[in-house]
Amino acid sequence: MRFSVYQVSRKGGREKNEDRMGYCYTRESGLFALADGMGGHPEGEVASQLALQTIAALFQRDARPALADPIRFLQDAIMAGHHQLLRYASEKGLIDTPRTTIVACILQGDTAYWAHCGDSRLYMVRGEKLIARTRDHSYAELQDTLSTVVPMVERYNRNVLFTCLGSPGKPVVDTAGPLLLQEGDRLLLCSDGLWGTVEDDVITRHMATRAISDAVPELVEEALRNGGPKCDNVTVLAMEWESAANEEPSSISTEALGDEVFASTIQASVGGAGPGDTVEPDDLDEAEIERSIREINEAIRRSSQAASKKT
Repeated sequence: MRFSVYQVSRKGGREKNEDRMGYCYTRESGLFALADGMGGHPEGEVASQLALQTIAALFQRDARPALADPIRFLQDAIMAGHHQLLRYASEKGLIDTPRTTIVACILQGDTAYWAHCGDSRLYMVRGEKLIARTRDHSYAELQDTLSTVVPMVERYNRNVLFTCLGSPGKPVVDTAGPLLLQEGDRLLLCSDGLWGTVEDDVITRHMATRAISDAVPELVEEALRNGGPKCDNVTVLAMEWESAANEEPSSISTEALGDEVFASTIQASVGGAGPGDTVEPDDLDEAEIERSIREINEAIRRSSQAASKKT
């Protein structure tokens, strides 16, 4: 596989940033995931962190170096994250359970698969066109879908969701794929802090006409400007499929990796705190991501050297 990736998270006007994101990969498979801890419930930052840690740990276990069934993996891993949240709340004696949305994508072979629960979105842009977008698990989106069949007068708030991880009922997890990838295809995962203030056509135009290393930060800044002083946190993770290695500084090629090599930017914690600790990370900028990538590449280099000595 060969892809470029760019990710950034900015704290808006909220007290803390409860968004989390990251990616993992082996020689033949890549996982990209983003979670948005939900306000109004305790420890949203723990919810999003636990959800990503769980799916990353299962990816490391099962991608050896490819997943046998990517759609089944996404369904099972997201549900495992949900059960981890219920277990965490029980162990901590919490009256309410931490909750989060999640969107995750698997790239494997020359195909893409994705799944989501809640209103964190995935956009897929090919050329100048938006060819796929997830549908939010919100009453507002459901209302729009049904409006042509059943006219409705009262409008729901777009933030009211009917499912998420950590909820009392079984979460709804929608999946898509396999979708055959073409060179230059771009996928963007984001929290509602982006799409809530930036229209789909604007997101598509930026992703279609600019390098992702330019498009993503500009989209984030536009969302913060449009959102004003009370803007939600804005988190975006984007990748370009089969991008030439010299086009983006964050280009990654997995062809030389060994079967057991696993790389991840999904850390056990942010700022050294563990699940349940007070986590108040600064904005996650590209410099921090680049440090993670350098550490990963160094680990891969050492692993490759060790494998060469054995042979």
